[in-house]
Amino acid sequence: MTYALITGASKGIGYAIAEQLAKRKINVLLVARTAELLREAANGISKQYGVQADYLAVDLTATGAAQQIVDWCHEKQYAVSILVNNAGYGLSGAFEGYSLADHHNMMQLNMHVPVELSYLLLPQLKKQPQSYIMNIASGAAYQSVPGLTVYAASKAFMLSFSRGLSYELKQTSVSVTAVSPGATETDFPNRAKVDSPKAKKMAERFNMQPGEVARMAVDGMFAKKTEVVTGFVNKLAVFFAWLLPKSILEKSAASIYDL
Repeated sequence: MTYALITGASKGIGYAIAEQLAKRKINVLLVARTAELLREAANGISKQYGVQADYLAVDLTATGAAQQIVDWCHEKQYAVSILVNNAGYGLSGAFEGYSLADHHNMMQLNMHVPVELSYLLLPQLKKQPQSYIMNIASGAAYQSVPGLTVYAASKAFMLSFSRGLSYELKQTSVSVTAVSPGATETDFPNRAKVDSPKAKKMAERFNMQPGEVARMAVDGMFAKKTEVVTGFVNKLAVFFAWLLPKSILEKSAASIYDL
């Protein structure tokens, strides 16, 4: 019996991905910070979809969090065949408007934890007849975004990391997929402290629902796609990020965040 391990799984895209996997009768392990939300999510998924669902409450920004998760899996004898690195957040506004610790914590969650979990679980994933790593990147991974400078850079890292790892593992049983959502109806704007009216208006106009994003993500993962950009509008944005001069894109992004 194998499991899918999903970080940031108590709500939003992470929870929706857990639901999509449970619909396919895949057992799930939910990881996030808040025990109460995780308990409700695990119980709800187990009852609705008839799969095994367990959870671990852990602060992923803390040193050693990835090892703690892997140790928990070993203690419980949970064999992981799907790793979904979903947990992450952004900080909007000027770079120097936040403390160095703020930036470090975000980078820890967005980059270090996915790399550590991938590394620590890879030996186990390779033992499975077929296994998967899904890394949640972002449409922001395809360009620099003044106003979300460190966040966009961290997601560019995840996109590059995923593509490189995918190539390295192409002769193994492990498939790696980077998923890049655009604006989605989640708590991201509040966590990122987005206060720009223009940014909020654009998000409301183009927001996708977490369930829709999760379905595309899971379908793409099982199709062994290296990259998945969710939704036509986001695909178009990625195309223009490739086509247009970087200075134009950066000026446009800066105006959205009132910089």
